[in-house]
Amino acid sequence: MTFRSSLSLAFLTLAFLPGPSMVGGQDLDIPSNLTLDNAMRLAVDRNPTLAASKNEILAAEGDRIAAGKRPNPVFSLQFEDFPLSASPGPFFDIQEITSRVDYEIEMGGRRQLRTQAATQALEARKRIYADEVRRMLLRVQEAYCRVILATSNLATSESILGQVKRTIEVNRVRLKEGDISALDLNRIEVETLKFQDDVFQADLAVRNAKSSLLALLNARDLSQDLDIVGTMAFDYQNSESGLPPRVTLRDLIETALKQRPDLAAYLEAEKRSDTEIRLQRAIRSPNISVGAGYKRNLTDNAVVFGLTIPLKVFNRNEGEILRAEAEQKRTANLLSALRKDIQLEVQKAFNAVEVNRRRVEFIRTQQLKRAEETSRVTLQSYNLGGATLIDYLDAQRTYRDALRIFNQALFDERVSMYELASAVAQGAQ
Repeated sequence: MTFRSSLSLAFLTLAFLPGPSMVGGQDLDIPSNLTLDNAMRLAVDRNPTLAASKNEILAAEGDRIAAGKRPNPVFSLQFEDFPLSASPGPFFDIQEITSRVDYEIEMGGRRQLRTQAATQALEARKRIYADEVRRMLLRVQEAYCRVILATSNLATSESILGQVKRTIEVNRVRLKEGDISALDLNRIEVETLKFQDDVFQADLAVRNAKSSLLALLNARDLSQDLDIVGTMAFDYQNSESGLPPRVTLRDLIETALKQRPDLAAYLEAEKRSDTEIRLQRAIRSPNISVGAGYKRNLTDNAVVFGLTIPLKVFNRNEGEILRAEAEQKRTANLLSALRKDIQLEVQKAFNAVEVNRRRVEFIRTQQLKRAEETSRVTLQSYNLGGATLIDYLDAQRTYRDALRIFNQALFDERVSMYELASAVAQGAQ
């Protein structure tokens, strides 16, 4: 059974307006029988780093709401001409009382510009979250493959150790019959330690790989045992979900430049920088405050009106305008650099896929069968007395190393495919 994975799974579950944090979802157990699709879903739902990123979306939404609010009116109440004599008389009949409401009118469309800039910042934050999901899914895919790699190496080590132990049992019989010396038996029993140590190291690698995967899923128990479903080998003739499309390098680069969420975030930032310049220029125009109220002067009643206009004499917001213009240029430069970085990332991933594909085929067709055949023939020859103990042990080590190299090649090939799919943001739309 082969892997089935897809970045689209994550983006289908991508909720730009975050709900309750799933970090508390640790109460939900990780299934012991875990597929890659389920692992990816669990990572998106439960990983605390992604949850924190969703909180930032909520904060940006708060900034957008605040940016669209109008200024609050100001109410003032003023008492004047209250005498300090011992018997001033009735409180409301001997002084001037003024009550008024003032309201600041924002000029130059700055509230609309401020709201637009905050909306663009919110959209950029959403794209950043989508890119963090993309990166997290790649980490989950690599961790999942690493569990299978470690499991395969453990099976290889256990198989070789079992073969060596069976050989020891045969040699004990041969020792009783006088076919070999006790020295030969002792040597092979001593050499068994190296093969046993391989099993210990492989078992440790399996446990650590599973714990690393569980950590990405925010599991409550990192020592939980997992039964990983799948193998690393796949058929190039039949496309799988989660792998890059079978198109040219040029098409892959074009797709990446259209779909990468980190690039989309910078495009939103570029729009926001332009809006910010217009906002800072609008701030040069002073706001006008208007007011009206009631005035009582002893027994006379009157209506009052007011108008306040700040005089932009010393500060016309030159510093903030310069800062906004510099930020626009900086964003444009970073956007250009990111496009080149994306192109390089796709190129490297494409190169890795091509090389790893040839590497797997070479090992499979040229080396693996030879190592297996050498191990089998050497064992038979050793049992018949035609090969030495050193020949037999060397053949077993060579076969073990060939299997490990092949497993690593399969791992590198599979991961490089996922890296290429992630580089082009497959499933992001």
